[in-house]
Amino acid sequence: MSDTHDRLDAIETAIDFFNRVGIDDVLHAGDLVSPLAVPSFSRLKAKLHYVWGNNEGDREFVRSRFGEIGIVPLGDFAVLELGGRTIALLHGTYEHIVDSLVKCGRFDIVVRGHNHQAEIVAGKTLLVNPGEVCGYLSGRQTVALIDLNKMEAEIVEL
Repeated sequence: MSDTHDRLDAIETAIDFFNRVGIDDVLHAGDLVSPLAVPSFSRLKAKLHYVWGNNEGDREFVRSRFGEIGIVPLGDFAVLELGGRTIALLHGTYEHIVDSLVKCGRFDIVVRGHNHQAEIVAGKTLLVNPGEVCGYLSGRQTVALIDLNKMEAEIVEL
């Protein structure tokens, strides 16, 4: 998931979806935006992996609120080992950095957000942009599901 932008109803819908599907991990590629959105994630049954976006207004307060529910933001960039796969998680503000991560050969998957455009690009490295949970720019509220065994992803409209 990415780009939730304080849209609480959409965050709740995404969390309900993730809980219903029964996944183990949720990757959030940033732009939660403010501390008021954090409590919604207390209902998430999966483990949340969260990186900063470019619109978090008060990172220290967001960090504090996440700490109240046992979540530690991972910074601007994270490398995750999940299901035997190496995953780069970032917001993706700079396209040249995203391109470099995809081309470097170190990662099985790169998960990014920022441009609010849902996209899956297959290749040696799978590039996944879940789009926007908020739906503000595209009019679509989307997340992505990744099958780590098959190295396939799908965009899901909420």
